[in-house]
Amino acid sequence: MTFRTFPTLEPYGWRDRPVSDGTQPARVLRHDGSTLTAVCADGVQTLRSVPTLEPQPTVGDWLDIEQGTGRIRAVLERSGLLTREAAHKQGSQVLAANVDVVLITCGVDRPIKAGRIQRVATMAWDAGAVPVIVVTKAGTGELDLPRLELEHPGVLVLVTSALEGSGLDAVRDLVAGRTAVLIGESGAGKSTLTNALLGREDAETGRVRASDNKGRHTTTSRQLHLLPDLPDGRGGGLIIDTPGIRSVGLVADAESVTASFAEIGELASSCRFHDCRHAGEPGCAVAAALDDGSLDADRYRDWQRLQREALSAARRADVHAYRSHVKQFSRAAKEGQTRKRGGR
Repeated sequence: MTFRTFPTLEPYGWRDRPVSDGTQPARVLRHDGSTLTAVCADGVQTLRSVPTLEPQPTVGDWLDIEQGTGRIRAVLERSGLLTREAAHKQGSQVLAANVDVVLITCGVDRPIKAGRIQRVATMAWDAGAVPVIVVTKAGTGELDLPRLELEHPGVLVLVTSALEGSGLDAVRDLVAGRTAVLIGESGAGKSTLTNALLGREDAETGRVRASDNKGRHTTTSRQLHLLPDLPDGRGGGLIIDTPGIRSVGLVADAESVTASFAEIGELASSCRFHDCRHAGEPGCAVAAALDDGSLDADRYRDWQRLQREALSAARRADVHAYRSHVKQFSRAAKEGQTRKRGGR
């Protein structure tokens, strides 16, 4: 493998990395079942999925594809993987790869749920990305900005209105030269914000129900868009629009949970014992902060809850992986017995 330069792919985030001889890199723009839409040095191509490929590619991945045939040879090393717990708690669902910023999209026309923001922020930290709260539809509802910032210390909050064009420059500046992904409920305004940043109607949008401000799943597939360059000459970066998610099942480690509660992590570094569980041990700085009121009790309870969820998800993932291994071993054993019997 040799390091190769592809200037036409640099706006899509390509940085020189090893590529096999006879191949070229391509970044996944969209995943539709058995086919992928990807951009390579020759332009946008439709590629056929390879069921045996491990790991399976997702939006944002860089691929090694054969020149001429377009056959996918490998998924190149990832810098991060944004995942959530799959439906019915069966393993994990990959949302995007190689993401730098996670835009937690919250419509001001509906309740902004602190627990959902904390979960998505934890997912972001776990993927090595920076979480940012983006409030959409400014002016269509009441927003207590000081309270929102107080509830999520250390997380930047941007307030936008795609229809009026307010707050968009702050988002553009944040995303410039990076890959960002929008995560939020249906109807939160992700696709409308995407179109406003693009300056054209690329992402399909839909109306929300007046009764509860809930939206339909207008966006059905995750899709990566190249944003226009900024006036100062910087590359606009990339943004991934995603379908709305009703629930955010947590797949993350304890360190990522604590990263979403920066003040607790800072206190924990002052505990007497390095393995302090912050549950009544002597010399616990977290407990002392709770006692003197410098640590909000609700934040502490939220932290405890997410820690339990992360641990529970990890245990389920281990069980799921074990069961999958057992099934694969059993299948292989049966096939071996069949071959021994001469295929009878």
